[in-house]
Amino acid sequence: MRFMTFVKGREGQQPPPALFQAIGELGQQAGKKMVWTGGLTGTKDGALLRLKGGKVHVTDGPFSEAKEVVGGFAVYEVDSKEEAVEWCRRFLEVHRKHWPEWEGEVELRQLFEPSGM
Repeated sequence: MRFMTFVKGREGQQPPPALFQAIGELGQQAGKKMVWTGGLTGTKDGALLRLKGGKVHVTDGPFSEAKEVVGGFAVYEVDSKEEAVEWCRRFLEVHRKHWPEWEGEVELRQLFEPSGM
């Protein structure tokens, strides 16, 4: 089973270097269970595309109406949802320890995989 996580928090906060080191160590512990990870630059570098009224509308960032934005992601290949939840819990514990003032959330979603593929 594959799950994707979306890490959400306030934009513009600079994480401490110790957090990056701790996340790297967590990734080493996860081994092959952690398939892919990445951080995202700010919304100022992005665009929002919407389909409305049969037309595609493009809005360049930053997105001032967004209170929390996705700042990073990870894909895990695990045996169960419970195991994916445990990796997310450990990820948040690393944040609590190394960046105690940070507040945010991790959204966990199972990736759709057509049966037989």
